[in-house]
Amino acid sequence: MPNEGTPGSCSAFTIFFFSFTQQLFLGQQLAGQKGRNCKQDRDNSIQSIFCCCCCCSMQKRQVRAQISLSKDEEFSEKYTQRRRLWFRELPSKKQSNRDHMQPSKRKPLPPLPPSEVTEERIQVKALYDFLPREPCDLALKRSEEYLILEKYNPHWWKARDRLGNEGLIPSNYVTENKLTNLEIYEWYHRNITRNQAERILRQESKEGAFIVRDSRHLGSYTISVFIKARRNMEATIKHYQIKKNDSGQWYVAERHLFQSIPDLIWYHQHNAAGLMSRLRYPVGLMGSCLPATAGFSYEKWEIDPAELAFVKEIGSGQFGVVHLGEWRAHIRVAIKAISEGSMSEEDFIEEAKVMMRLSHPRLVQLYGVCIQQKPLYIVTEFMENGCLLDYLRDRRGTLTREMLLSMCQDTCEGMEYLERNCFIHRDLAARNCLVSAASIVKISDFGMTRYVLDDEYIGSSGAKFPIKWSPPEVFHFNKYSSKSDVWSFEA
Repeated sequence: MPNEGTPGSCSAFTIFFFSFTQQLFLGQQLAGQKGRNCKQDRDNSIQSIFCCCCCCSMQKRQVRAQISLSKDEEFSEKYTQRRRLWFRELPSKKQSNRDHMQPSKRKPLPPLPPSEVTEERIQVKALYDFLPREPCDLALKRSEEYLILEKYNPHWWKARDRLGNEGLIPSNYVTENKLTNLEIYEWYHRNITRNQAERILRQESKEGAFIVRDSRHLGSYTISVFIKARRNMEATIKHYQIKKNDSGQWYVAERHLFQSIPDLIWYHQHNAAGLMSRLRYPVGLMGSCLPATAGFSYEKWEIDPAELAFVKEIGSGQFGVVHLGEWRAHIRVAIKAISEGSMSEEDFIEEAKVMMRLSHPRLVQLYGVCIQQKPLYIVTEFMENGCLLDYLRDRRGTLTREMLLSMCQDTCEGMEYLERNCFIHRDLAARNCLVSAASIVKISDFGMTRYVLDDEYIGSSGAKFPIKWSPPEVFHFNKYSSKSDVWSFEA
C-alpha cells in the first residue's frame, strides 16, 4: 500500500478522477442544466470520490479538491468564451443560410412606381432661316428663340416657337442660347481661316467691317477688320488677337479689360480704343451659305424622282453622269445617275447606307436616293467649284500657301471624323474631294468606304483599288486601315 507522505502516491489517481470530473461536467453542461446546479453537483461528486479513499488525509484531500476546482473554473471560463464566439458567429450563419435559399421560395418585391424624370429643355437660337419641307417641319427665323422638346436623333430635333407651333428642325441650324455661347452672334465664325476671313471682308469692302474667328492658338480668338484705302495706305485687313489675362479678363488693348468677349466687341463697336477703326459692320455667312441638312427631313431618305429637275451635266465618271439639279424647285442639288452595269444594286445601297450614317461640315452631305426606277440616283449637296483636282489645276500659281494649308486642314477634319466613327475611306484623292463656293473642301465618293471595328479591313482578292495612292500593305496583304488613308492623303 503506498505511503501517504510520498509525493507521487496519489498523483495518478488524482489525475484519473480529475479527467473523469471534466467529462462529467461537460456532459452536464451539454445536457442543458443550469450553471448553478452544475457547480453544486460537481462539488458533491468530487467530495464523494475523494471520501472513498481512506489512505489520504483530510487536509490533502481539501488541497487537491481546491486544485481541481480551480482547473474546472478555467475550463468553464474557456467553454463560456467558445459559446460567446459561437453566438457572435450565429447571425452570419443565418445570413449565409438566407443567401442559400432557393429563388423560387422568395417572394418577389412589388415593382416600384415609375419615376417621372423630366428632361431639361434647352432654349436655342436660330442661326439660319429654315423653310419647312414636310408637314412635320417647323420654320426657323434667324435670331429667333425656340424651345427644344425632344431630340429624335443627333440631326433632327422637335422644337416649339413663341407662338406655340411645334415641329422638326435641323440641329445644325440652331445653337444653345447662352450669353457665353459666341455662336449666337452674327459676327462669330468658328471654322474659317485667316485667308477665308480676308476674302469675306474684301467682298464686303466696308470700312470697319469685321468678324471674330477662332485663333490658331487654342482657347483664343482673333478680330479681323477691313480698313479702307487712305492717303499713304492701300485697303488692308488688320487682325487683332483677343487675349486673356490671369484674372480671366479679355482685352485687345491692355488698358481696356472686359469680363466677356461680347462685352469687348460691344465696347469696340463704339470706341476704336487702339484699333485702326471701330467695329462698325458685323459680317456673317447667315443666309448666304446655308449648311446641308442630314436628309431633306427626318428619316426621309427615299426621294420621289418627280420632285427632281435636271439643269445641266457637270461631270461624269466610271459609274455614271453627275447633273446639277433642283429639288422641289428651290434647293440646288447634285444628282449622280448610276449607269446600268457599272455598279450592282447591292453596292449602290451599301454606299447610300454609309452616307446616311455620316454628317459633318467637311463631308459632302447625302440628301437621299431614288431606287424605284432605273437608273438609280444618289442626291447630294451641290458643290459650286467642283472637283478639287480641277480646282487646283485651273488655279495653278494663284493659290497662296495659306490657302493650300486651309484645304489640307479641311480634308484632315473630315478624315478625322471618319476615323473617330470607325470608317475607312480607302479611296482618298483630290478627284474625290469637292470645293464649295466659299472654297471649303469636302470629302465625297464613299463607294469604297467600309465600317470597321478594329481599324482594319481585309479586301477581297482581285478587287480593284487605286494603285497610285495605296500603301505597301494594300499591295501585299489587301489590308486597309486609317493609316492607309493617311498614306493616300500624303500621296
